[in-house]
Amino acid sequence: MIQIKTIDGVLLRDMLIAGTTMLQNNREKVDALNVFPVPDGDTGTNMSLTISSAMKEINLRENIKAGDAAHAIAKGALKGARGNSGVILSQLFRGFAKELADVEKITPVQFAKALKNGSDTAYKAVMKPKEGTILTVARVVAEEAMKQAEADPNNYDALFNVILKSGETILKKTQQMLPVLKQAGVVDAGGMGLLYIYNGYAATLRGEELPTCDISSSNAADFAEYADDHGDIEDIKFVYCTEFIVQELKDEVTNEIVDRFRRRLNRIGDCVFVVNDLGLIKVHVHTNEPGKVLQYAVEMGELDQIKIDNMVEERRQKMQNQAPIPPKKFGMVAVSLGDGFSKIYKDLMVDKIVDGGQTMNPSIDDLTHAIDSVNAETIFVFPNNSNIIMAAEQAAELSKKEVHVIKTKNVAMGIAAAVAFQPETTTELNLKRMEAASEQVRTGMVTFAIR
Repeated sequence: MIQIKTIDGVLLRDMLIAGTTMLQNNREKVDALNVFPVPDGDTGTNMSLTISSAMKEINLRENIKAGDAAHAIAKGALKGARGNSGVILSQLFRGFAKELADVEKITPVQFAKALKNGSDTAYKAVMKPKEGTILTVARVVAEEAMKQAEADPNNYDALFNVILKSGETILKKTQQMLPVLKQAGVVDAGGMGLLYIYNGYAATLRGEELPTCDISSSNAADFAEYADDHGDIEDIKFVYCTEFIVQELKDEVTNEIVDRFRRRLNRIGDCVFVVNDLGLIKVHVHTNEPGKVLQYAVEMGELDQIKIDNMVEERRQKMQNQAPIPPKKFGMVAVSLGDGFSKIYKDLMVDKIVDGGQTMNPSIDDLTHAIDSVNAETIFVFPNNSNIIMAAEQAAELSKKEVHVIKTKNVAMGIAAAVAFQPETTTELNLKRMEAASEQVRTGMVTFAIR
C-alpha cells in the first residue's frame, strides 16, 4: 500500500529507475509483439534506450525539486529517443514535465494532470495519430487518473491502482482497435512497454521488489508465425529509418521554419516526428532519401546522433535467422569422459559429446536428448562402454530419427569408428567401415586398485 502523500525529486528519480529496470527486464517480450507501424521487433529496445537516456540525465542531478527532475527526465528522453515508440515516450515525458514546472513536490492531482498533459503532448507530436497504440493506452490511463484524483485528491495508493487497472484493460482492447494487431493476435507493444514502466513506478511507491508479471496474455508465438508470413520486404514502402538531433540552432530558425521542415519530410517519407523543444530538434522519419533529409536539416543547425538503419536489410537478416536450417545427412554422438578424449572427438567432427564412462553411465534420457539435439537425418552413436550400449539402443528406439548404435566398448574403439566415417558415402557403407574399424582395436588399461 502506498503511504506517501507527495513525490519529491529524489523519489521521482527512483521511480524512473525502477520503471527503466522493469522495461529492460521485459524488453524482449515487448520486442516480440512489435507489429505496428513496421514489424521490425524493436519497440522494447527503442523504448529501453530512450528511458535509459532519461535515467542517465536525472542521475546527474542531486537534491532537486520534482519539477526540475521531470525536466531532466524529459531532456534526457528527447536526446536519446529511438524509433516511433521512443519519440512518443519522450513526448509523454515532455508534457509531464511542462505541467510540473517549478513544482517542488507532486500531489496526486498534479501527477494525474501531468499524465494528461503528457498524453496531449504526445498526440500533438504525431501527424496522424492511430488509436490502438501507446497513445491510446497513455490517454485512457490519464483520463481515468484524472477522475480518480478529482474524487480522492490525496490518495496515491488509489491513484496507482486505477493507473494499473485501467492500463491493463485498455491494453487488452488495443488488439481489437488495429486490424494488424487483431490479425496477429497481439496487443500493442508500445502500450505494453508503457505499462511496464508504470508498474515500476508503483513498486517504488509501495516499497516493493520489482514484480515479475505478464501484463498481457497475448501469444508471442502466434505473432512470430504471423510476422514470418506477413513481414514481406515488399511491404516496406520507405527503406531508411532516419533519426538525428539538430542542435546549436541558427538564430533565424523559427517555429514556422521547423513546420516547413516537417512538411518537407512528409512529402518524402512517413512516420514523421519533428519535436522542437529544449533548444533541440529531434527528428525521426522513414524515407527513401535520407541524404535529402539531412540536407534539409543542416540548414537549421548542427546535426548530432545521426542514425540511419536499412529496414529492408534488417528484415532480410531477420528472415534469414528465422529460416530453419536443413538437416545434414549424417551426425555423430559419442559418450566420453575427460576433456582430452572429448577434444579428439570434436576434432573428428562428432556433433554431440555426452559425459559418461565406467563409473558414470548416462541415462537413456541423456542419450535421447543428445540424439535429438543433432540436426541430421541419420545419426551414429558411440556408447564407448559395454554398460552403456543397451541404454544407447533404447535411446535409438525412442528417437524419431534414423539412429544406429556402433557397439563400441571404450573410447579408443569410438575414435577408430569416428576416423573411419566418410560423410560422402551411404549409411550402409559407413556402418560397415565403422564397425570393422572399431573391432580391429585392441586396448589395454591401467587403473588404480580399490585397495
